[in-house]
Amino acid sequence: MTPQRITLVTLGVNNLERAKNFYSALGWTPAPSEAGSIVFYQLNGLVLGLFGLKELAKDQDRPAAELGTGAMTLALNMPDRKAVDTAYQRGLDAGAAPIKAPHEVFWGGYSGYYADLDGHVWEIAHNPYWPLNEDGSLTLPDHA
Repeated sequence: MTPQRITLVTLGVNNLERAKNFYSALGWTPAPSEAGSIVFYQLNGLVLGLFGLKELAKDQDRPAAELGTGAMTLALNMPDRKAVDTAYQRGLDAGAAPIKAPHEVFWGGYSGYYADLDGHVWEIAHNPYWPLNEDGSLTLPDHA
């Protein structure tokens, strides 16, 4: 059986230093053991990696043009709406492209979207039905 978990998410980036500067502007600190073509960030129970797009393509034995950014969204859930607004603005201030400003959504929450410097889409959200753990991690409620 394959375990039901994700341990590492790797984003392919066009310019590693520029991407690292973007995430630093969000207040994120890279792990001290970064290697030349990849930067790691320790998150709650998993790791985010930034990997040079050409190097990532080579690692996958694929042309870089085939990688794209995929049809997915990375989500950062926040404890309340004010925190959503603050985090969203911080992303824009760091150079993110606005996609959809935070607003009330049909399911009763509050969220907005922006794209990082390489087009990876982030949703910044508050879900009143999914309270965050003390450390900011998320455990789905039994009734999810």
